[in-house]
Amino acid sequence: MNKPEQQDQVFAKCAVRLIPFLMLLYFTNYLDRVNVGFAALTMNHDLGFSPAVYGAAASIFFISYAMFQIPATLFVERLGHRRAIFLVMAAWGAISASTALVHEPYGFYAARFLLGVAEAGFFPGIILYLTFWFPREYRARFTAIFMTAIPLSSTFGGPLSGLLLGLDSLGGLRGWQWLFLIEGLPACALALVVLKFLPDGPAQASFLSDAEKQTIAARLAAERPAAPPSDWPGIFDLRVFLLGLVGTGINSAIFGTQLWMPLIVKSLGYSNLATGFIIAVPYMLGIGIMILVGRSSDRQGERAWHVAISLLIAAGGFVIAAATSNPYVIIAGLCTVVLGIVGHYGPYYTLASSFFAGRAAPASIAAVNLLSTGLGGFIGPNLIGLLKQWTGSYAAGMLALAVGLGISVTLVLTLRQVMAAKVATA
Repeated sequence: MNKPEQQDQVFAKCAVRLIPFLMLLYFTNYLDRVNVGFAALTMNHDLGFSPAVYGAAASIFFISYAMFQIPATLFVERLGHRRAIFLVMAAWGAISASTALVHEPYGFYAARFLLGVAEAGFFPGIILYLTFWFPREYRARFTAIFMTAIPLSSTFGGPLSGLLLGLDSLGGLRGWQWLFLIEGLPACALALVVLKFLPDGPAQASFLSDAEKQTIAARLAAERPAAPPSDWPGIFDLRVFLLGLVGTGINSAIFGTQLWMPLIVKSLGYSNLATGFIIAVPYMLGIGIMILVGRSSDRQGERAWHVAISLLIAAGGFVIAAATSNPYVIIAGLCTVVLGIVGHYGPYYTLASSFFAGRAAPASIAAVNLLSTGLGGFIGPNLIGLLKQWTGSYAAGMLALAVGLGISVTLVLTLRQVMAAKVATA
């Protein structure tokens, strides 16, 4: 199968079989990670949690997530994706559901810490998994489609969470407890499906013919750079370090927004259910943005400027929301933040998966995610919580996140120059 159109058909076949299922897994993963933002609408009052306590608990997830990022990703790569993802999902589903049992701050901190341990290997493991199936020229679009699970989780998760919060007193449980139970346990059920449905790689895929398997192997081998002799050189590469720092600013904004946006919107006078539907709107629109930006990035073969422009739009949204007390303008600003942020996913994670091949790839991808999601996820929610407690307003926190995005824009364009110089001297 040497003709380009025949190869396109092979990779499209893989995408149709794998991407929707991976999206479902990531939808469940992301819902379990950020549903605490909706639970906080009533849990904080019921348990007497201050903004600082909630911000710390929301952020502590990312400490363990960062600590276990590289070993967990290597574990996924060594054990095989099918068995490893089964174990990871079963663990995070049980831990997420058990958050319904917390009744004081330290129990809340422990539940969030353990959830970070359980989830650490999932996302970088899936990004690595996509490199086993798709050549670089296809990767941004399929990564972007896979990552539409993020806006989908908020599009459907917001209204669902608003409804679940209305189950107060049913069975003697509060609405936020039902939220954790009902949104956490499906991960345990899906873990069993992974064992049946997910092949470890193209060589194990029963839906591919031998010729199709050879086509995938040949295409991936043709673009594979010389692989370092061990797992670790990639984590010391300047490109990995810069991309991780870019992601720190991005993920500070992402998780600062996602974990506080329900509380910000409700503070404008909306009910729990209305808050869920309001938050769903920009994420629903963001699905199309993600796919369009991913396709544009692949078509032009360009990543850094696609990331930079997306981040500038998001930073502008924060400035708009922070500069006014008008609730409609605040919501419009936050919607702009979401639409800007979602555009970066496809090109950003394609950069992360393009630096290394072979044994260095798992540690390199995990190192980027460690810096970006681990450090950024800790900074963003904590920053908003502390600044809200100190100033009584969300404006200072939003401006701080806008500054972080501005720094990320500078760094990603610097990374572009570093990559160009490396190509020129190769």
